[in-house]
Parts: sequence; structure tokens; C-alpha cells
Amino acid sequence: MSLFVVQHTHSADGCPAADQEMAPMLLKVLASAPQSGVEILAEAVVDGQHELNLIVSAQDQGSVEEFVAPFRLMGTVSVRQASACERVVERGGC
Repeated sequence: MSLFVVQHTHSADGCPAADQEMAPMLLKVLASAPQSGVEILAEAVVDGQHELNLIVSAQDQGSVEEFVAPFRLMGTVSVRQASACERVVERGGC
């Protein structure tokens, strides 16, 4: 399994958490992670910034991209491969 950092941002005007129809859908998307082959290790929304950050584990980046596709309907998404600090030290650098 590989580690990935996902960042989703959206405008204040289009905040899906403030939309009574979109908010439950977002929670369903997050809950569907295991069926998509994605394990959410951590998630956080930066208060007041309209930014969701996820640390996930998956077989490949394609699985993560497919899992986060619904978030692209509401804003931008970046998926970046990552490593745990211990792994970076073992290999001798970032």
C-alpha cells in the first residue's frame, strides 16, 4: 500500500458543507473509501479556509483519484504520493 496526501479546496460561496443536499453526499463519499480500496488514515478541514485534507493509503494513485472524483465537482483536488517520516529517514532523504 502507498501513502497519499489529498487536498480539496472550494470557494466559500460553494461550500458543500453548507448545502443541505451536498453535505450528506460528502459524508457518504468519505464512508465509501473502503469500497474504493482507499483507507482514510486522517482527515481534517482547516477552519474557515474551505480546505479538506486527507491522508490515505491505497494500492495506487488511480484508486485515490477515482475515490476523490466527486470532490472535483465542487472545487480543486490534488493527490500527491507521500511517505512516512520514518521511511524518508531510512531512504536518506525526501
